[in-house]
Amino acid sequence: MAQQIKNFNGDAIGIVFVIVIPVVIGYLFSIVNLIYGIAFGVILFLIFLVAALRIVNQWNRKAVLSFGKYVGIMGPGIHIIIPFIQTTPITLDLRVMNTVFKAEKTLTKDNVPVDVDALLFWKVINSESAVLNVQFYRDSVQLAAQTALRDIIGKAELSEMLAGRDVIGRDVKNLIVERVSDWGIETISVEIRDVSIPPDLQDAMARVAVAEREKQARVKLAESESLAADKMIEASEKYKKDLFAMQLRSLNMMYEISLNGKNLMVFVPTDSKGFSIPTPVGVEGIKELFSKSNPKNVPGDKTKKPKNEEKEED
Repeated sequence: MAQQIKNFNGDAIGIVFVIVIPVVIGYLFSIVNLIYGIAFGVILFLIFLVAALRIVNQWNRKAVLSFGKYVGIMGPGIHIIIPFIQTTPITLDLRVMNTVFKAEKTLTKDNVPVDVDALLFWKVINSESAVLNVQFYRDSVQLAAQTALRDIIGKAELSEMLAGRDVIGRDVKNLIVERVSDWGIETISVEIRDVSIPPDLQDAMARVAVAEREKQARVKLAESESLAADKMIEASEKYKKDLFAMQLRSLNMMYEISLNGKNLMVFVPTDSKGFSIPTPVGVEGIKELFSKSNPKNVPGDKTKKPKNEEKEED
């Protein structure tokens, strides 16, 4: 339940005091000397006016005390207080404030010393509580945030802090809310800006990260090799069924090798089937083509003729 704020309503009394007292004193002096009385009254009026005048900005509030007793909160605008009796020692800012705080060399749950920088956004929502319930509300908010951050760090492990900064910030915010709820302060958010760890631990974590990445790279490479091998086996089965497809693939490979113009290729006539397919290149290839088309008239064939054919020739 929101607490009702007591507003300052003493402007009329201040105006009367500022005007009446100089007039009365000036009148008394004018009995002795009129000019001196008027001059003294005017000077006294200016002194009272300067001491009583208060100008409050739209985003500010002032606490008014009368002989040290709290009277109320002065809102924006021009106000007149009773000079030398009422005072305005505290000025409040109702805008959203930001406070930088840190925890140095604080041990985590797994005994790792860390330095944490954080940023707190907050604002005053109850001016009266901020004046009466806490001495210096700005400094108190910063100290409360710093101790809350240390408490949360001590309950979290290093891995949790590095991976879940938003979670740490939310936990710190909730703890700050519990501590400043009676001060008229609203905690908006807590942002963890930086988490610093010792250099030797940084090097160890970096080595672990590099090893993990190398492990993942090797696994990916092995998976790629396995997939490529499966595809090659599948392609070999297709080439086995269709030899002309394999020949086209061979020609394509030769074309790719000759693209840069720096590779010298020499074709040697041979009866080797190369790439596991028959090739028409060379003399043996030509013989094979002729033997398939006309087995009786193979050029260069030196095989013996049948005996009956020799007798007919004789």
